[in-house]
Amino acid sequence: MGSYLSALMMVLQPQNFIALFLCAIIGVILGAIPGLAGGMGITLILPLTFALDTDLSFCMLLGMYVGGVSGAFIASVLVGIPGSASAITTCYDGYPLTKKGKAAKALSIGITASFLGTFVSILVATFCSAPLANVALMLGPWEYFSLCFMAVSLVVGLGGRSIYRSLIGAFAGLFMATIGTDQITNQVRFTFGNYNLLGGISVISLLMGTFALQQVAMGYAKGQQEMPEVDAGSLGGFGLKLHDFTDNIKEIIMALLIGLGIGFLPGMGGGVANMIAYSQAKKSSKKPELFGTGHEAGVWVSEVSNNASVGGAIIPMIALGIPGDGTTVMLLSAMTIHGLQAGPMFIRTNPDLANLIFAAVLVAAVLVFVSELFTKRWFPLLLKAPYHYLYGAILMICFLGSFSSGTSMFGVYETIVFCLLGIVLLAFEIPVNCMMLSYILGQKLEYYFRLGCSYSYGSMAPFFTRPISCIFLLIGLYSLFAPVVKVLIKKVKAAN
Repeated sequence: MGSYLSALMMVLQPQNFIALFLCAIIGVILGAIPGLAGGMGITLILPLTFALDTDLSFCMLLGMYVGGVSGAFIASVLVGIPGSASAITTCYDGYPLTKKGKAAKALSIGITASFLGTFVSILVATFCSAPLANVALMLGPWEYFSLCFMAVSLVVGLGGRSIYRSLIGAFAGLFMATIGTDQITNQVRFTFGNYNLLGGISVISLLMGTFALQQVAMGYAKGQQEMPEVDAGSLGGFGLKLHDFTDNIKEIIMALLIGLGIGFLPGMGGGVANMIAYSQAKKSSKKPELFGTGHEAGVWVSEVSNNASVGGAIIPMIALGIPGDGTTVMLLSAMTIHGLQAGPMFIRTNPDLANLIFAAVLVAAVLVFVSELFTKRWFPLLLKAPYHYLYGAILMICFLGSFSSGTSMFGVYETIVFCLLGIVLLAFEIPVNCMMLSYILGQKLEYYFRLGCSYSYGSMAPFFTRPISCIFLLIGLYSLFAPVVKVLIKKVKAAN
């Protein structure tokens, strides 16, 4: 507790607090604008943290994270266009409430639900990460390999409409992870004589290209998005009473549990959490026909679940070194940039920073909640941001960031190549998150596999004979083959 209070005081220091607040507000703005999302904000400010203090850097990144996840519901409620995938189901009932003249109430539900999801989930993460890390310390390289394999398999099995496309993305990420100097034998692989690739592919260039620059290119190609007009006069007042919360308490608790659980699964995130929570709430409701017509419970469930995935995603990132969603991939990259190694030993070797992460998310949740309540009337102005100015600024930041990561133009060329790759993946409906997670975990997969084989004198038997490792492998294999088997069963039934 003393270490946590010390970390909280560190977050509340003027420079850290101001950076956290400003980045949280910027995250809300980016999250509210369809096509941008708060995750892009993390990508853009990541290069800016190179020369900054580690505490200040993570305050900025986590403020952007929390603000982006929370702000995504604004466009969903006001114009029926989700700010990101994590707010898709918010459109189903949020926008109908606005059309009924209840925009103020719908926004207040979204603000309160976002705060509850983030606040409760980060408290759970604060108390659960250390025990999970202690358990993880008892595992060997066999279990870590199987855990990483399971993480990649879960993303492949659940990450897209076609498992074959997801596999292509995963294999692309694993291949990119092998480029550069081998960390065990020091052999050079797949560099084709280019000394710029000796250290492997730049994480910054990969993130900038496949995420930020790709979104700008596709958005520009589709043309400027014109938003419908919103009646700002209907947004006054809080609009919520105590019974609005108590009447939906069952749905809120269910959404919290689903959000935490889905967030804990590697690579899933708020986009999956809100869909599952919404579907479950509709199934368990006594009046399922009300969902999609402006039902308040639908907004509660969607926003609580997608924000609860924040705390759920941070647990495996801190305790196991495995990202829980696409945004924690970037946070994990930030740790690497600052010379930190996430995993079971992270809480023991860096207790102050671990607690600072928990405290920063908690403070950011409070700041976003208060800020959104007081600025609710001005939300329609966020949707009027001119895209041509935004795209130009993002383009400039992308190239500056990729150049500064390696202080050479090669980083800029890499960014452009990865932007083209991202467009190709999008055209063929290959999930980019499969590639990103596989790239991040690729080196760990290889390292723990070779280490496990070395410890067992070349035998791969311990991967299957050690119970925990075997369980992880079976879950991973089930995730890979279950979709294929289900399709085959359907074809057989249809044929019969």
